[in-house]
Amino acid sequence: MSHETLNPSQAMERTVLDSGRLEVPGNIALLDDPLEWGSFGRPAGAPAAQADVADPLQVPLWESNVVLGGMHCATCALTIEEALRTVPGVQRADVSGSTHRAKVQWNPSLVRPSQWMAAIQKAGYGVLPARDAHARELRQAENRRALWRWLVAGFCMMQVMMYAWPAYDAKPGDLTLEMETLLRWASWVISIPVVLFACGPFFRSAWRDLRTRSISMDLPVALGMLITFVVSSMGTFDPAGPFGKEVYYDSLTMFVFFLLSGRWLELRLRDKTAGALEAVMNRLPDSVERRLPDGGWERVTVRRLQAGDVVRVLAGEAFPADGQLVHGQTHADEALLTGESTAVRKVVGDTVTAGSFNLGGPVEVAVDMVGAQTRFAQIVELMESAASQKPRLAQLADRVAKPFLVVVMLAALAAGVYWWPSDPGHAMMVAVAILIVTCPCALSLATPVAMLSAAGSLARHGVLVRNLQALETLAEADTLVFDKTGTLTQDGMRVLQVQPAAGQASAPVLALAALVGAQSVHPVSRAVVQAAREQAVDAPGWTLLEAQEVAGAGMRARVQDPQRVVHALRLGSWPFAGQGQPQDGRQCVYLAAEQGDAAVQPWGFLELSEGLRPEARATVAALAQSGMEIHLLSGDRDAAVQQMARAAGIAHVQGECSPEDKLDALRALQAQGRHVAMVGDGLNDGPVLAGAHVSFAFGRSVPLAQSRSDFVVLGDDLGLIAQTTLLARKTLRIVRQNLIWAAGYNALSIPLAVMGWMPAWLAGLGMALSSLLVVLNAARLTRQLPVLHTSDAAAESAQRAVTAPAAPPLLGVR
Repeated sequence: MSHETLNPSQAMERTVLDSGRLEVPGNIALLDDPLEWGSFGRPAGAPAAQADVADPLQVPLWESNVVLGGMHCATCALTIEEALRTVPGVQRADVSGSTHRAKVQWNPSLVRPSQWMAAIQKAGYGVLPARDAHARELRQAENRRALWRWLVAGFCMMQVMMYAWPAYDAKPGDLTLEMETLLRWASWVISIPVVLFACGPFFRSAWRDLRTRSISMDLPVALGMLITFVVSSMGTFDPAGPFGKEVYYDSLTMFVFFLLSGRWLELRLRDKTAGALEAVMNRLPDSVERRLPDGGWERVTVRRLQAGDVVRVLAGEAFPADGQLVHGQTHADEALLTGESTAVRKVVGDTVTAGSFNLGGPVEVAVDMVGAQTRFAQIVELMESAASQKPRLAQLADRVAKPFLVVVMLAALAAGVYWWPSDPGHAMMVAVAILIVTCPCALSLATPVAMLSAAGSLARHGVLVRNLQALETLAEADTLVFDKTGTLTQDGMRVLQVQPAAGQASAPVLALAALVGAQSVHPVSRAVVQAAREQAVDAPGWTLLEAQEVAGAGMRARVQDPQRVVHALRLGSWPFAGQGQPQDGRQCVYLAAEQGDAAVQPWGFLELSEGLRPEARATVAALAQSGMEIHLLSGDRDAAVQQMARAAGIAHVQGECSPEDKLDALRALQAQGRHVAMVGDGLNDGPVLAGAHVSFAFGRSVPLAQSRSDFVVLGDDLGLIAQTTLLARKTLRIVRQNLIWAAGYNALSIPLAVMGWMPAWLAGLGMALSSLLVVLNAARLTRQLPVLHTSDAAAESAQRAVTAPAAPPLLGVR
């Protein structure tokens, strides 16, 4: 067993781990090595598969993901964004206050990672490249420290209450001056650990704000704590002075305990809602056994694997890369890809996917794709993108937060001045209550925590959210447009028969169709390739020279026969192949040779069959029952499309649509004021998916890195479309509930605090409970997805719709 030396990036990670805190270590300059950039970023705008480039310095703009430490609120996110934007060469910075992650776009010709990371540190925050296995350990350490602060605050609060109770309960003359002074001194001593240890994060954050001339939600809270302790200390040291009438150690320790209780619970709930992202990103093992040339095995880090390596994966381990099983058999947990927990049997020759778990015995895998080229990396890219985004409502709350905090501090100052002449001690506590009770934590948490909870719940069930704002858009959608092939229909089509043209044989026609179709991932092409494989036919001596996919039509290719004669072939629909339309309603794919610019010579056709997904009718009925108007647009023959629509219960149908026709139909619906959601297979529906208000790419065959949709459904369950729609509506309801509660709470509490009717401890309790209520309300989204219910009336309505006279064609569709 060999022991490899840690590379510079790993050494830096270990330094951070050993420190126990999320901060920039002294050797951060190691990340300036261009070879390290691909480990925590990629060229801006490029898919994950293009993270590894030949010369990173030639890339005009890099996009890096980092994990942040020391954040407590939305204004922290704004502070970090402002600090990054002041660095020359940083083009854009998006910081999420909910996930504590940032996405930074930077120009390598103007700046290096160590420089913009140093800017984050100078602003008072920690930063670490987004390698979540390590970030998880650091977050667990943060949870332990938060728990210790909470325990210290709780223990000291109980002791202080014991010493404060006699002063509240005693009648005049019961307590001597010496005894009252002793109780005050005892409370002061016990409050010191609360101020120095439990309140540490609040004071550090406030000091950071003062140094950087910014403001966050911790500044008014820290001021309230400090004022309360100073006023009480002055009353303890000088009982006859202006503040000697009463001390407030009990209020101080109580509201510190309540605030820490709320933050600790928020921390736990935030980790739970972000668990889907972490669960996905932490699935890859740190190391794996790789076969040596002499047949032995060595353990290496996953980053050192290359295509062609053979690795041994033990039971319970995750597959480290995409590859093919070459020895052994097992069952794999592919919930990462499908959202289903049912294990899939794997035998020699089957493909395995990075991130799926080996549930059986040891197996050997030949590596095909590694690192950023794997489907796992594409999934992580989608989830990272969503985790660092800010929905529109969250951006509005962030913009409101800073001005609101300034108003709060001015209101506290005005209230203190107003009450000072009558009672200086009471005036200071009124100001403290205002500072604490009006902190807009709940307002800033209202939107992002709900959106991320919904995105995490969807990810666990096999739906990836590319764009958080799409949840709000989907909730407002009133029209849903389906594509047919690979969406409403089952992913697997089958070739029923091969009909060669005169002078041709069926086997060569099938073999050549498979040779061309192998260059496409369209369901029709896959069916042709599968039929050739099942019948064990091939095209010996024929060579594919080039191939091009024509969206919505088929494939064009140049092939060379055994006599070295080059043929230009077309494989696709009857118009594309220059053939007549089938009159018997059959679904066929045609193979033809080009002769001249337009004329084609038929070589034969293959008759196909496809079936409606078993859950399609229930899904359409559920969507219709929820108020959606359902349309079906397809490039297939109109007769086949009409038949499929009747089976699914869809009334608005149009067949024989080119991609341009679909886009025209979509724009026509939008011109009528409709909010349109589009469901396609992600293969040839790019323009239409991009043109819809919100879109789904459906099916396992979707090239994730190239998909232009807002949601990607990884599995085969069409019902997830309806469930995602219902969850989006529930999410928007919860966001509105949270915003109404947060705004109403502040509107009610400010007058009470200004009038002096709200003590500091109650202000702390109110602030903590308001934030906690917002998080708990959002946590309802982490449960199971909404269950689809379709009433008999809805089913009957759908049936009447499809048996009624055909609706007029959509505007703009030929």
